[in-house]
Amino acid sequence: MAEPGEDAAAAAAAASTKYVLITGGVVSGLGKGVTASSVGVVLKACGLRVTCIKIDPYLNTDAGTMSPFEHGEVFVLDDGGEVDLDLGNYERFLDVTLTRDNNITTGKIYQSVIEKERKGDYLGKTVQVVPHVTDEIKQWIQSVSSVPVDGQTRPADVCVIELGGTVGDIESMPFIEALRQLSFSLGKDNFCLIHVSLVPVLGVVGEQKTKPTQHSVRELRALGLTPDLLACRSAQPLIGSVKEKLSQFCHVPVENILNIHDVPNLWHVPLILRNQKVHEAIIKQLNLGRSAGPPELRDWTQMAESYDDLKNSVKIALVGKYTNLTDSYLSVVKALLHASVACSLKPSIQWIAASDLEDATATSAPDAHAKAWETLKGSSCILIPGGFGDRGISGMILAAKYARENKVPYLGICLGMQISVIEMSRNVLGLKDADSEEFNSETPFRVVMYMPEVSKTHMGNTMRLGCRRTFFRRTDCLTSKLYGSPEHVDERHRHRYEVNPSFVAMLENAGLHFVGCDESGKRMEPEPASTYEQVVELQDHPFYIGVQFHPEFKSRPRRPSPPFTGLILAAAEYMGTPANNSNGHVGTSE
Repeated sequence: MAEPGEDAAAAAAAASTKYVLITGGVVSGLGKGVTASSVGVVLKACGLRVTCIKIDPYLNTDAGTMSPFEHGEVFVLDDGGEVDLDLGNYERFLDVTLTRDNNITTGKIYQSVIEKERKGDYLGKTVQVVPHVTDEIKQWIQSVSSVPVDGQTRPADVCVIELGGTVGDIESMPFIEALRQLSFSLGKDNFCLIHVSLVPVLGVVGEQKTKPTQHSVRELRALGLTPDLLACRSAQPLIGSVKEKLSQFCHVPVENILNIHDVPNLWHVPLILRNQKVHEAIIKQLNLGRSAGPPELRDWTQMAESYDDLKNSVKIALVGKYTNLTDSYLSVVKALLHASVACSLKPSIQWIAASDLEDATATSAPDAHAKAWETLKGSSCILIPGGFGDRGISGMILAAKYARENKVPYLGICLGMQISVIEMSRNVLGLKDADSEEFNSETPFRVVMYMPEVSKTHMGNTMRLGCRRTFFRRTDCLTSKLYGSPEHVDERHRHRYEVNPSFVAMLENAGLHFVGCDESGKRMEPEPASTYEQVVELQDHPFYIGVQFHPEFKSRPRRPSPPFTGLILAAAEYMGTPANNSNGHVGTSE
């Protein structure tokens, strides 16, 4: 990141940007990210330009080394940033392209402060949390908020900031203090605070309880921040007396108490907020009346309601390593949703733990093994997403083999593509010991190898990351057609291993065609040994595609990812259900 606060022009631009801060109380997991995204959608529908920042108070510099079981998926941005999954929500809802600097962590802030201290930037002063860390946070926020994320040159009108965690967490205190200072220096007409809280219903009493929210707001006020709006999460809509009680004890006007109750799908959340006039409250608070008009959400409304009206569904077997926490594959789930809705189908994801398919499980847990195979065979398509480590790999190979032999539509993403290469090498080429160097470095048949330019000693930010160009060797291949027959596509990557070019010719002769490669493969013959294969297709199969990149990261509700749309169309044909591709063609090159 450029040194925050050093550029006078950026500081002046940031001064014209208004801020909406989203905080959370009572418990984590209330949906602050969806709330922030939905507020952004409504403000954008009013004609305002919106950017987003996610603050994560953990000491990691980024999410790249965090376990999917603990933190959910790692979302990858165009610039290679490995960030919190909430930034994926922002990109999908607002259709913007964020950068790694839009995700602020305690690790990044302290790293920047320590680097400045080592350079002598503090002129020998004692470096403290206040003012040096808090100043760094404020400068970072104002610098990032001035960077356009929608392809235009002017800074955004509004920056929505989501503070991760729960008010009162010790690790978020420096951010709370920095935001308090920022609020004071900017003034009330430049800063709006929305506090997301929980209004639970106790099963015994059956009454909506306001006390948790009262305590949460009290703690927030004790830290120097006063909410302008309350966003109350509940299972059912709040009754009028509850809103009046919250208003009285939280010092928030009744009309500024929003209720985000459970809905059939998340696309309804912006509509709920619009119906409760969240835009009017924010526009009034931020004095944006001259820049904003009434929200235009007809297209969004049609999208949300059309999903509710869908009758037919498609069963998708997702064979993965982290199926116990579905957020581990959040972008994959959203990409399947976008593609299915575009085909007038509801996605019915069948979660299969890859290890349950393995032969060893038939002995140790026969019921789980039988159920996994029954689920796999009852699905209309199979998807194997990315992952790391050797757990469950044998099960994935068996799933890929089943898809190949039974002509079940198959999409392999990153690791899923490598699995298809290993499976073909073992069961078609007869190389029984074929494997990835990640799982068996001693095998004589390393059909998937470590990328030579990648560090073997450091884990964080050392992979092939970010948006890369993939060239199609033939524009008449199925994958190219799905994208609209371009010469190349730009998709995001996150991997350390790639197909070993020494085995490509053998696999091609066996029917696994390598139809996409990186820029090195565009050179004239002879092709360099370092050509990285990016796309594979199996001949004489209705749909069997593997991609080294992660197309799910660029899928949008109105622009579904072409490989996912192709999978759903093939699944619909496989199960004999008519599918309506509402996009006309499947996708376009970006």
